[in-house]
Amino acid sequence: MPQQIASPDLSVVICTYNGAQRLPAVLDALVGQRASEDFSWEVVVVDNGSTDGTRLIVEAFAASDLLPSLRYVPEPEPGLTAARLGGVRRTAAPWIAFVDDDNLLEPDWIAAVARAIGSHPDAGGIGGEIRLEWEAPPPAYLRPFGFCFAEQQVGPAERRADSLAGAGMVLNREALVASGWVDGPLLSDRTGKSLVSGGDVEIAQRVRHAGYQLWLTPAAVLRHRIPRERTTRRYLFEINVQLGISSAVMGVLTWPGDWRSWRQMAAGERARWLRTVRRGLFWSALRRRELTAAVAWACFARGYARGVRRCLALGPTERERLLGAGAARDG
Repeated sequence: MPQQIASPDLSVVICTYNGAQRLPAVLDALVGQRASEDFSWEVVVVDNGSTDGTRLIVEAFAASDLLPSLRYVPEPEPGLTAARLGGVRRTAAPWIAFVDDDNLLEPDWIAAVARAIGSHPDAGGIGGEIRLEWEAPPPAYLRPFGFCFAEQQVGPAERRADSLAGAGMVLNREALVASGWVDGPLLSDRTGKSLVSGGDVEIAQRVRHAGYQLWLTPAAVLRHRIPRERTTRRYLFEINVQLGISSAVMGVLTWPGDWRSWRQMAAGERARWLRTVRRGLFWSALRRRELTAAVAWACFARGYARGVRRCLALGPTERERLLGAGAARDG
């Protein structure tokens, strides 16, 4: 376990909202970390306005001395982006790891991250394997939609990445500051029960835009717990609408050209999605196959169209701030 330290190498920032039921398992997984003593780390729980017993859980855990480095930080501004930003501003370690309150880190996760940092000290961000852990066996229709639950498959060896999932994202503070994100995130993320996402993509892409590389390491394994209520068709359809919206907005953020060329690209992409959805619905009905996947993609297309409309409604100042702010420049 980590020792009480003034200036750690890594700050593990756990953002939570009403996480009293989930946090004990997350903190237990951190107690069990098998990390080298020459790599120091701390744990900071950012409470994003919880109304349950979250604070009591964290304080009781801190009093037990199982995690001497554990700190509790309140963040009243709602939303995951605000919570992450609060965690960054209240820590000083050169590396920051974002962990959600339903993420269980395998015992060697910290050690694997430390090795990856040692191998890529100039990287902007590092991610690991994210495996889905279902509360109940998932329905077959969810098999193609692991990305909806932040599944991240790395492969057998370390490799460069174009983006990183927010769960377990490890960031170089120098790169994060250079990206401008600390001074002002451009996009909000999940707030309360809203499923709108994209804040993690913004972080990764703005770090790349600042000229830093992203890396994935298979040795850092995280298990993402998925409760039963997130395996319904209704949830799948709704999250795909929100992912479609986020995809359109991310298209503006990462677009290397001007506004006119983005509009042309978005119009073509919207038409392509419409054709794909119509074809999928037609063949599913013709062959009497399960329609769920086709409807889910239709929801994504609907969300994408809605996101494009939102982007087209941006004022000149908002448009200038967002357009190309995450276009890759890391070669």
